[in-house]
Amino acid sequence: MKPLLILITVFVISFLAHKIFTGNFEFALSGRIALAVMLLFTALGHFLFTKGMSMMLPGFVPFKTAIVYLTGVLEIAAAIGLFIPKFRVFTAWFLIVFFIMLLPANIFAAVKHINYQQGTFDGNGPAYLWFRVPLQVLFIVWTYLSAIKFG
Repeated sequence: MKPLLILITVFVISFLAHKIFTGNFEFALSGRIALAVMLLFTALGHFLFTKGMSMMLPGFVPFKTAIVYLTGVLEIAAAIGLFIPKFRVFTAWFLIVFFIMLLPANIFAAVKHINYQQGTFDGNGPAYLWFRVPLQVLFIVWTYLSAIKFG
């Protein structure tokens, strides 16, 4: 829920600020700014809640902690890449694939009732997927529109 609130809030603020300071609305730029801030926020979780995020990966996955740190670093790199014109489209396609690849971890975490912030098994459970799956789709569409189609 927090990433969605950050995404929308930062989008609205940057959209309106751009209009106030330049006289134009800039959908794609505001979308990329919001996406980048959201990515930086979620990347922070990889370093603050490493134990709980490691629990989101099934037992057969090796090097869980390293994967959690790596994905946090990749989110930071993607947040930057969205603003480098030469890398914008590549970064966007990377993020789309990344968001798709995160879905199984979110499904596993929901089925196992993982509370990634606490590192416990008292999370929301499968009902959380009714929110999380559409949220992943929103992130994918948002990335496509703000960095590929209109970027």
